Amino acid sequence: MADIRELDLNLLRALDALLDERSVTRASERLGLTQPAVSGMLTRLRASFGDPLFVRTRRGIVPTARAGELAPAVKQILADIAGLMELPLFDPATASLTVSIAATDYALDAVIVPFIARLRRTAPNIRVAVRPLDEARIIDEFERGDIDLALMTPEAAPPELHFRALFDEHYVGVLREGHPDAPGPALGLARFCALDHVLVSFAGDRFRGVVDTALAAQRLERRVVVTLSSFLALLQLVRSTDLIATVPSRLVAGVPGLATFPPPLAIPGFTKLAVWHARTHRSPAHRWVRAQLAEAVVGPTPDGSI
Repeated sequence: MADIRELDLNLLRALDALLDERSVTRASERLGLTQPAVSGMLTRLRASFGDPLFVRTRRGIVPTARAGELAPAVKQILADIAGLMELPLFDPATASLTVSIAATDYALDAVIVPFIARLRRTAPNIRVAVRPLDEARIIDEFERGDIDLALMTPEAAPPELHFRALFDEHYVGVLREGHPDAPGPALGLARFCALDHVLVSFAGDRFRGVVDTALAAQRLERRVVVTLSSFLALLQLVRSTDLIATVPSRLVAGVPGLATFPPPLAIPGFTKLAVWHARTHRSPAHRWVRAQLAEAVVGPTPDGSI
């Protein structure tokens, strides 16, 4: 019995062509090979299957009974292999995959919420698992398949990952409606520094943030009296006290009970990226999911995918 490890895929392609064409000449033209090359492949096929496979007649070559038995199986094998080489079709209406996304508290509100709202309309069977963003372990999590997407800033995103810029964000001041300093003209820098502030801090100096860095450049300070790890809690605290905060603008757009004002000094904004690994870069399903995420926050992409 022939060893399957010695059977070349090209031999099966040659056998399929010979079975269809019943001619070494026509089979060689179909395969783009010379007649001697196809004749040599037929010799190897005969040795592999222990059968002549074809016999010559005045009208060309005709398959033996063994070759006729092999014909449907050969076509099926070649079709299966061709299917492996093609990108699978993706139908969002019937897809049932699970997508895992790493995100900060801010990105949950600014990106994940509108993304899931869109996803529920177009692909209701896709499940989304959101987990905290751990920048120190992001590569390991991607490589293990623990996450499929991460929402990060350019400064934090490892250069070996694929990415798409979603939007540029800027900061606004926020205080409760009815606060003694609202409504009215924009807060001056002195009054801004005199008020009590709350900020979100995930790491590092808990009572300093981008605002404090900008103030320090002018040799100024503000009073930060509360730090939190949740933007949701921060907004609730601002709404119920006289504390003020400086937050990304998308976080407070349309939120009732709050008033916003332009910060009295220049504060650098940031860019939000969608980041993914080469493992899912060419997957039709994941390309579609990434396009939906981008369109949920920035509108349609030029080619419908990222």
